[in-house]
Amino acid sequence: MPSMPRPPKPASKATPKRVAGLPTPQQVLDFIAQSSEPAGKREIARAFGLKGQENIQLKALLKDMADEGLIDGKRTAFHRMGGVPRVTVLRVIEIEDGEAIAIPDTWQPDDATPPPRLRLVERGKGSALRAGDRVLARTEEARAGWRAHPIKKLPTASEQLLGVVEIDGAGKGWLAPVDKRERHASPISDLGGAEAGQLVLAEPAGRSPRAGVKVTAVLGDPLAPRAFSLIAIHKHGIPNVFSEDCLAEAELAAKLPLSEEKREDLRHLPIVAIDPSDAGDHDDAIWAEPDGEGGFRALVAIADVSFYVRPGGELDREARKRGNSVYFPDRVVPMLPEVLSADVCSLRAGEDRAAMACHMTIDAQGHVTEWRFTRAIVRIAEVIAYEEAQARVDDDRAAPYLANLWACWRALASAREKRDPLDLDLPERRVMLDEQGRITEIRLRERLDAHRVVEDFMIAANVAAAKALESKVAPVVYRLHEAPSREKLVALKDYLATFDRKLALGQVITPGLFNRMLKDIADESEKALIMEAVLRSQTQAYYGPGNVGHFGLSLGSYAHFTSPIRRYADLLVHRALVDAFHLEQPAPKDDLPPRSGLAERDRTDLGRVSEAISTAERRAMAAERETIDRYVAAWLSARVGEVFDTRITGVQRFGLFATIIGLGGDGLVPVSTLGAERFSYDEKAQALEGEQSGIRYGMGDILRLRLAEANPLTGALKFEPEDSAGMAIEPRGKRELPLKHKGKHLAGKRGRPGNIRHQGRRK
Repeated sequence: MPSMPRPPKPASKATPKRVAGLPTPQQVLDFIAQSSEPAGKREIARAFGLKGQENIQLKALLKDMADEGLIDGKRTAFHRMGGVPRVTVLRVIEIEDGEAIAIPDTWQPDDATPPPRLRLVERGKGSALRAGDRVLARTEEARAGWRAHPIKKLPTASEQLLGVVEIDGAGKGWLAPVDKRERHASPISDLGGAEAGQLVLAEPAGRSPRAGVKVTAVLGDPLAPRAFSLIAIHKHGIPNVFSEDCLAEAELAAKLPLSEEKREDLRHLPIVAIDPSDAGDHDDAIWAEPDGEGGFRALVAIADVSFYVRPGGELDREARKRGNSVYFPDRVVPMLPEVLSADVCSLRAGEDRAAMACHMTIDAQGHVTEWRFTRAIVRIAEVIAYEEAQARVDDDRAAPYLANLWACWRALASAREKRDPLDLDLPERRVMLDEQGRITEIRLRERLDAHRVVEDFMIAANVAAAKALESKVAPVVYRLHEAPSREKLVALKDYLATFDRKLALGQVITPGLFNRMLKDIADESEKALIMEAVLRSQTQAYYGPGNVGHFGLSLGSYAHFTSPIRRYADLLVHRALVDAFHLEQPAPKDDLPPRSGLAERDRTDLGRVSEAISTAERRAMAAERETIDRYVAAWLSARVGEVFDTRITGVQRFGLFATIIGLGGDGLVPVSTLGAERFSYDEKAQALEGEQSGIRYGMGDILRLRLAEANPLTGALKFEPEDSAGMAIEPRGKRELPLKHKGKHLAGKRGRPGNIRHQGRRK
């Protein structure tokens, strides 16, 4: 009687029953699928207890299975055909909802079969991996698709490097970095046709640093217009190219008809959009009129992006990955294709547009007493620049709809004053370019009442959105800003003590406490220093589904509702409102996802996507800030040798960091330039002190410094004392500030007095 084939050994340590004969092909496939380790010929033979001649028969069986297309791989590690090896090398292709998505590093079943997408399950909170990373991982096929558990991170085979080609005297090429934190150039083994002075992309030529790098793409002149933002885009891995599928879906969505039967018709109202003069899109507009009882009826109309961008489609996938639009002086990297962001979704004057309308009733004291949300059709009466709107109001040339807006705003401002949110009047740098993209001026943006009008209307609508969703017990993506940590408050307390000012930590810390502190300071120089210190004490705002309030705005519930063209968080809030208030409008086109409400995965878990878009926002802010720094350095490169009033923003053992007052741009003052004497570093006080002279340089001191270097490629500046002999100079701050201010310090990171554009919209 022939022997029965033996079953495979399971993935656990249990030993299978031994029976004579070869396993069946199905038993081999089951063993490969269940094994927690690479399943090669040796492992299969051991699992089934095969010896001698049976090993030869197993080899033939495995060859037959491979020929039949049942298995694939090598003798040391087989896997099911069309599947993924149990342990293999994966390459991360994108970060989705905070999780890394990867594909096999080498995938060659056939050109028609796309590689499987594996969701990497990492330990800890958030993804530490980035697109392009390679990992050795253990894989598994689950009902929801392939998953992988990283074992270790591997050297990146094609990690892109951004730099400028330099040729030394011997004719050898070097890649000079464009990141000011990198101080060493890399040898170039293959120029790839690049020439000296060109901005290039490169990748390691081998695993050893000695192998150098090879140029993979020539990007052109690093000092040409638009190059600075290009550097930031590549450095931070900001997605800036839409796929053909995404663009095709955008074109299809743009043709969706507006059904007047299912939308509230608001085209009769003189709704206006007030925006920056150079705005490329208009996603919010406002209207108000007196209600006859001392209060106002108000409307905030927001582009109905959720009607066009539906969960599950390519548009949504790309917007989710980007998280937000990124604004540079010379370009915008939009969250949505331009056919939507700059055309169909943009609230243009005189054109019918789909909008999500927030209707509010505001009493005479500026409190929002009622609200409701509808989907509407609007026709914007006018798009006005902030400066133009302000000029009309100031000159009594304002049309009734502008006068009504200002009147309603005065009521909102009254309520805001009683709420007493954090009031830090921080300068915002604005880079002015000509039509060729060349810098014409860098100046601080003027803060007008027109800005405050729009801001307070937007805040009112954001609060209404959050509370409306809470009233329906619906999911909310909150905009969260927590109170300062005790550690930062202690550091602020120590800093204020150097000004003979006290901060009692036993009291309830509120924004109003900081406002009163600043209001009591008459000296403008001292006020600027303390304002920066208060700013550094604040936590960073973020998105999340668990409400902790917004400390800076003194609000208990706050969500971003007003900018869905450029923020994915707002789009999620719109979708939640669609569900909560039954505003669904199915797409009449079969090729588009039918629903415009929340996706099921977001309805059950908003935490993951909230974390992902918070990370994307921080990435955008870093890229925008660094680009501004490069523009500032380019602007100052023609002024090397000039002397500027600067303020110390950081102190380290190797020198001082200073920023030009009124312009921004941080630069290093090497300790070697401060004089011939030895300087000791007081880490606790964040100060450098001359051992012979006793001259002390601390945070906030005002110095006259000469600009020694300005590097537009890295955004780095270098200063030296005004005295060309290199003698230490007495900090001006010692003469202007109270005597006890000597040795003042601030524990924590150095800050930047200049904020990047659109900072006000990120509250």
